[in-house]
Order: sequence, then structure tokens, then C-alpha cells
Amino acid sequence: MSTRSTLLRGLARQRPTVAASTPRRAAAMLSTSAAPSSSLSQKKPATQQPTRAMSHSSGGSTPQKPMNPDPSQNPAHSLAPSGDPNVGRKRFADFDLAGKVFIVTGGARGLGLALAEGLVEAGGKVYCLDRAPEPDEYWEEAQSRVVPEWGGSLHYMQQDVADKQHLEEVVARIADEHGRLDGAIAAAGVQQVTPALEYREEDVERMLHINFTGVLMTAQAVARQMFKYKNHGSICFIASMSGQIANKGLLSPVYNSSKAAVIQLARNLAMEWTPIRPDGTGGIRVNCISPGHIETPMVKKNFEEVPGLREKWESENMMGRLATPSEFKGAALLLLSNASSFMTVVIS
Repeated sequence: MSTRSTLLRGLARQRPTVAASTPRRAAAMLSTSAAPSSSLSQKKPATQQPTRAMSHSSGGSTPQKPMNPDPSQNPAHSLAPSGDPNVGRKRFADFDLAGKVFIVTGGARGLGLALAEGLVEAGGKVYCLDRAPEPDEYWEEAQSRVVPEWGGSLHYMQQDVADKQHLEEVVARIADEHGRLDGAIAAAGVQQVTPALEYREEDVERMLHINFTGVLMTAQAVARQMFKYKNHGSICFIASMSGQIANKGLLSPVYNSSKAAVIQLARNLAMEWTPIRPDGTGGIRVNCISPGHIETPMVKKNFEEVPGLREKWESENMMGRLATPSEFKGAALLLLSNASSFMTVVIS
């Protein structure tokens, strides 16, 4: 275990005490780079929340409702290509992530890990967050493929997106360590195959808390730091085609509904965060990838629970097969890089 692991485990011990019903999450970390400065292990004061504007009249004060920034008054000119002379002279310059820092939730395995690896290959410093104490063996394989000369690095930290307070702290420390945060991929999610008449209230609440609220809290924590450092960049949500259709052969009404909510969330955050305000904040593009049938650990569990489901999905797919997680690396890299500088609220 590296020095970085020790520092990040120390982070977990410094966390404020939480309610007994909330599990304590250690911030264990594996990395491909040298140990960071001590800032990751130092306590950071809670971020001050913005004060709601008030309007005053003779009848007293009433809350003034926040308005969406008008794009015509807050144009995102700085997101346009800068005329970098290397573009056209350097291979894939628009996709270059060198020096940029990203967070990927659900990055211990499966699709999240594959997307994280794609960002690392382009030179990004990527922090994979997941609730698992340790990533699976495929994460170690991905780490072994990192080419340091390309500038990228891959790190792992245990973090449950349902633990909002600690999520905010971890994201803030990552941003403070590097003096920037350039974007995120929110890929953490769970599924439960259950007929609609058999769902219990606690099952619904659990799934929505992770699949929807967890995505919003991730985006919020990341955007807060991007606003702080005035970094313009991109946030990508991993939804699903299940957010727009009902999957044949699979009874998962709450999962499908949670992904539909994620798609709509992307539209609203793109409207709110893409314009660049006079103080330089904003300029955060928000997009969404809605994959089809992928052979991930979660989907393999579905195949165990529903006999014949694999064959049904393969037979109704135009390619006659399922996708692999690595086939979505290119889409994620496009949306997190300058190659998509005029793309926001794209639902692919």
C-alpha cells in the first residue's frame, strides 16, 4: 500500500461523527503516482452555503426566487476553441486531457472503471470513487496499464455517494490538492429486479437515493469546486436506455424510472450551469450517456436471476451481441474533452 493510501485512510479517521445508522466509510486509496502533499490529509472547514437573495418591500421581506442565467446575457464564449496552434499539428489535440483532474463514481469495476481508464489514457488524473472497500481485480489490471509518460494517473478511494457529507469533503480535498477540478462521470448505481406490486417503500427509497439523489449530490459536490476554482469543464451522467423504454424480459420499474430522472436532471443542470456568469463561474457542460445492454457485473447478475434473458437481449439487438464496457470509453472521452465544446445536454 502506497503513502497515498496511508494519507487517505487518515482522512477517514478525521471525519466528523455521523449518525449510527450511517456506515462509516474509510477513504482508502491506491494510486499510480507519488505521494501527494499533506493537504489531502488535513481537515477542511465546511463549505459555506450561498445565502438566498431577499427582496424588500413595505410589507416585509420575501424570498426572491432564483432565476436561470440567461444564455444571451451570459454566453459561454470561453468554451469555444481557442485557436491553439497545436490543433491540427498535434494528434487528437481536442481530446487531450493532460493536466486535468476528474472524478468517476462507481469506478471500482464495470462501466465506471472502463470510462475512467479512457480518461487516464488521454492524460487525465482520475479518482475512482466507490462504496467497495477495495476495487476488484480488473481495477488492478487497469492500473497496471497506465503509462506514466502520458501524464495520466488512476486512483481509488472508498466513498459511498449516499454519504453526502463525506462525499463533499473528499471531492473538496481532491480539488484543493490539485488547485482545480475539470469534471466528473457519475456512474454509480444499483438495480433491483422486482415486480411493481412487490416493491416495498424502503426498496424504492434506497434505489432512488443512490441512482438519482447520489447523482445529483455528486454533480453538486463537483460543480461547487469547479465554481470555486472557476474551471470550465464537463459533467457526464451514466443513465440508461431503460430511462426511455421498458426493457423486455426484465421487471425493474424503479430502476428504469430512476434513470429517466437522471436524464431529466442532465437537461436542467445543463440549462443552469452552462452559461458563464460575469464572475467567471459556470461554463460546465452537462451531458448524459444512455447505454444499451452491456455485459457488466450488474447485468450478469440479472442473467442469473432471469433465465433466458441474455439470449432474448442478444436476439433483439441489431448486432446480435451485448456491448462490453470498453466500447463506451470513446463516448465518455468525447464528452469530457474539448472535442465536445459545443455539446451540452446531449442524451446519447
